[in-house]
Amino acid sequence: MPIKIATWNVNSIKSRLGGVIAWLKENSPDIVLFQELKCETQAFPYLEIEELGYNVAAQGQKTYNGVAILSKFPIEETIKILPGDAADDAARYIESVISVSGQILRVASVYVPNGQQPGSEKFIYKLKFLERLKAHEQKLLEYDEVLIIAGDYNVAPSAIDVFDPIRLEGTTCFHPEERARLNAILHLGFTDIFRAQHPEKKQYSWWDYRAGAFQQNQGMRIDLLLASPRAADLVTDSGIDERPRAAEKASDHAPVWCVVDV
Repeated sequence: MPIKIATWNVNSIKSRLGGVIAWLKENSPDIVLFQELKCETQAFPYLEIEELGYNVAAQGQKTYNGVAILSKFPIEETIKILPGDAADDAARYIESVISVSGQILRVASVYVPNGQQPGSEKFIYKLKFLERLKAHEQKLLEYDEVLIIAGDYNVAPSAIDVFDPIRLEGTTCFHPEERARLNAILHLGFTDIFRAQHPEKKQYSWWDYRAGAFQQNQGMRIDLLLASPRAADLVTDSGIDERPRAAEKASDHAPVWCVVDV
């Protein structure tokens, strides 16, 4: 049974709702992982999304952050915080167990901090967040489930994933310390689905709003679908849909999707 899973940093669900609904109707993904809702949990547009046939688990935060999971299948269990730091209440992680015709599928939507400037307190927070994410993902692998942890990682994995690796080396989202921590997650046994499906394809998922970056295709691939070994074996297709980025009032991110045959 092929299941289409998508991840999308919507950069304000209220501001982008019309475009989001149009994309959901046109593409009909089975499971969708949102980041950067920029609204409190109770303000999420449940009615509009549920009318499309989705169950919703959301964790919002006023003005900032916010993550959600949409599923056309029952959501059976959800956690709404990344373990490892009880003092960190930022809405950056949500994880659910989903039942697909008797098959258990675990998915998570993650919004890794941007980090602003290398060496800053926010950059250090980003590195620690990635370390916490690795520790949690390592524990999840022990369940030997079909597991996909996707979202805005705010890290481009390698040179092919940025428009100018020489110019961008050492900057936020392409800093060696960030890449090292992302690689540590991959080395646990996770597969970067898009890169596995398209080893030599140079395509991006984020473009700055400034300086005509999208029109000049000066972007980065920082939105990732990471699959556990069991999940990676079931992937049949993957891609990045750049069309929503070209629309009016668009998010600066494009949806990234994969198909998993469960």
